[in-house]
Amino acid sequence: MPVFDIFLLEAIVNGILLGGVLALLALGLNLIFGVIDVVWIAYAELVMGGMYLIYWATRLLGTSWPVLLGASVVAIALVAVMGVLVHVLIISPILDTPPINQLLATGGLLFFLQSFATLLFGADFRNLGLHLPILNFLGMYISFARLLAFAAAVLGMLGLYFLLTRTYLGTAIRAIAQDREVMVLMGVNTKKLYLITSAIGGGLAGLAALLLSLQYDVHPFIGLTFGPITFMICVLGGLGNMLGGFIAAFIMSQFISIGGLYYSIEVAYVMAFVFFIVMMFLRPEGLLRR
Repeated sequence: MPVFDIFLLEAIVNGILLGGVLALLALGLNLIFGVIDVVWIAYAELVMGGMYLIYWATRLLGTSWPVLLGASVVAIALVAVMGVLVHVLIISPILDTPPINQLLATGGLLFFLQSFATLLFGADFRNLGLHLPILNFLGMYISFARLLAFAAAVLGMLGLYFLLTRTYLGTAIRAIAQDREVMVLMGVNTKKLYLITSAIGGGLAGLAALLLSLQYDVHPFIGLTFGPITFMICVLGGLGNMLGGFIAAFIMSQFISIGGLYYSIEVAYVMAFVFFIVMMFLRPEGLLRR
């Protein structure tokens, strides 16, 4: 077997496309941790909720592109509201308690949302029914859905970057992520910023829901597919470090894509987890320290 062939190049390209969506997921979770200092274990379950919203909207109204875009906008807005509700109802009352309480609370929310979705929709796998083409580029077969998802993820990440670096709100968010105690002493309304951050994090989860709906079936346990890998990416990059999470997402996506080419997707995930464990011994604070 040659060391480098067209199939390996195709796997690398597909890994890059997958990395864009994983980076978007990690970006939302890292934003929430960086500002509020809480890890939402149930973050991927918000994505699952957004996928169901998009699915049922297209089932009721059709799968035309205007309907899909309209349903996506509504889903992003509703998942952003879900993010605010999670903060108000679950996180805010226990914000000053030990981290283990916050992990248990969001972990309980994870099981509640999975069970609630199973009760409402059953455990069936549901698909939007969109038949997007497979592109043939220089002998490589690339999914148009994955390419479209990568482009939308990049636009979403660029939008968040400009929000954080070019606006007064973004400056306040970055400042409170650096030193929340000083921000309180300066009279900044941290509770308001927490709500805004939760809404932005929820909105990113809603955007990820759209991008994943183009590629995957939705079911109550879809969060178990992306939740652990997203959390692992955030830890590998350095919790709260958005650039580190961005880099880690593309590293892990290459393990998954290339490992899936030569072995199987199950073995590829095992390889990714082994790499993660080794890196935790070598750099326990993540690739880029916060």
